[in-house]
Amino acid sequence: MIKLTLKDGSIRELEAPTAAAEVIKGIGMGLYKASCCVKLDGEVCDLRTVIDHDCTFEVMTFDSEEGKKTFWHTASHVLAQAVKHLYPEAKLAIGPAIDTGFYYDFDVEHPFSQEELTKIEAEMKKIVKANEKLEQFYLSPEEAVAKLKEMDEPYKVELCEEHAGNGEPISFYQQGDFTDLCAGPHLMSTGTIKAFKLLSCTGAYWRGSEKNKMLSRVYAVAFPKAAMLEEHLAKLEEAKKRDHNKLGRELEYFTTVDVIGQGLPVLLPKGARVVQLLQRWVEDVEQAHGCLLTKTPLLAKRELYKISGHWDHYLDGMFVLGDPHDETKDCFALRPMTCPFQYQVYLNRQRSYRDLPMRLTETSTLFRNEDSGEMHGLIRVRQFTISEGHYILRPDQLEDEFKNCLQLAKYFLDTVGLLDDCTFRFSQWDPANPGNKYEGTP
Repeated sequence: MIKLTLKDGSIRELEAPTAAAEVIKGIGMGLYKASCCVKLDGEVCDLRTVIDHDCTFEVMTFDSEEGKKTFWHTASHVLAQAVKHLYPEAKLAIGPAIDTGFYYDFDVEHPFSQEELTKIEAEMKKIVKANEKLEQFYLSPEEAVAKLKEMDEPYKVELCEEHAGNGEPISFYQQGDFTDLCAGPHLMSTGTIKAFKLLSCTGAYWRGSEKNKMLSRVYAVAFPKAAMLEEHLAKLEEAKKRDHNKLGRELEYFTTVDVIGQGLPVLLPKGARVVQLLQRWVEDVEQAHGCLLTKTPLLAKRELYKISGHWDHYLDGMFVLGDPHDETKDCFALRPMTCPFQYQVYLNRQRSYRDLPMRLTETSTLFRNEDSGEMHGLIRVRQFTISEGHYILRPDQLEDEFKNCLQLAKYFLDTVGLLDDCTFRFSQWDPANPGNKYEGTP
């Protein structure tokens, strides 16, 4: 007898190994129609998963994060199937669910126009109306690579070959005449996807590297009800009005210039003044909280980054001045973070345990060698300034310092309107009185 512990603590018994979907049907058909995936012992699994041992069992609907991602992942397969119907020469790359919906990358002659996106949407509606079942099957690594080569899908071949080394079977999903390399999980059929919208088509480098080919990325979103889609689209329209990338330029806070480069915004006089006021305020509040201001260099020799570990683990994300592999010559790199620099302040002289805690803070300008396709306004950039700190503590000071550090960060967020009052509760905090303790539960 197999025992399933449901979310409410009740026990459901199975006489033999049973697919999760069949278990849900036994609980209720309404729940089955709303189900997207399941959690077995906390692990997200496909509805087709056969349960053959005692475990906890939780049904995930669209209301859950896991359910949404399963729903959107299936919708991405519907999108890919529609594209292959209309543009058989298109090559498929990847089509994951993301926090706001899903996308799929295609290798096509040119990015899809709005007219073409409308045609793709119409084809997707046909696939949804057909309510095609999704069926999972497995092939050996050799068979999987051979199948993808036969399908003439070079990007899928590359992905498959990378996962073929461990010798484990490779998972595919098929819906009607469409087959895709995929680990899942997925919905049981396409008919559940009642409402969807293709939002945009942009360029995206294969695997995020400008060294690779530029693909066409179609962003989209989908819902089980048309009313949910309408509400979402209305929110998107409102968000566009508040988009910092649009407002910041209109208000003349910042601009970007092609000859300067992507991810390197120029702060105009108004924007520079805002940053100046914020920086002065942050540093004054930190000082009142017992923090010590530092100003460290924007670059350092590779030897510092070797000590900190950045050289071995983050070299590709750094801007390097000189040959990183020539040990006979000095080589410098712009700092991606301030940690190793500030720790040198602590090491400046011998310290006593009585000197602790030592709270070092800095409004630091940092540099990250982000891929070109990832740049966006002031959110993803190659040069940016943040307020960061590094605390050197005794073990017995950790709890209080952590609480006060968290309180300080949330005070800043609350003051500038970035703190969700529904998520956090706080006492009134006087920045000049760092002894005021954190109250509330995150």
